[in-house]
Amino acid sequence: MRFLAGRKIEFTAVPIVDTPPSVTELKAMLGYVGLRRMFNTSGIQYRELGIAEKLKSMTEAEALALLSKNGKLIKRPFVLLKNRGLVGFKEDEWTAAFK
Repeated sequence: MRFLAGRKIEFTAVPIVDTPPSVTELKAMLGYVGLRRMFNTSGIQYRELGIAEKLKSMTEAEALALLSKNGKLIKRPFVLLKNRGLVGFKEDEWTAAFK
C-alpha cells in the first residue's frame, strides 16, 4: 500500500483474509500468474494443511475453490488490474504495472 500511496495511485484495500477473492477473480489472476504462485507458500496454514502435497492431485477448480474460501492461503499483496495481475511484491513488476 505504501508503494501505491507514495505514487498517489488510487486503490481499494480489501482485507483478503476476511474477504478472499471470488473464483471469478482468481480465474482472472490465473491468466497472469501460475496457480502455485497464487498460494502463500510460506504461510502457516499452507504448511499445516499440507497444501504442497495436496496440490499435486488437486484440480484447478478445487484449488481455486480452496483459495476463494481461505484468504490466508493467498499470496499477498494480491492486485488484479484490467490487463495485469500481481501477487507478492516485486518492485520492478509493480513499477512496470503502474507506469
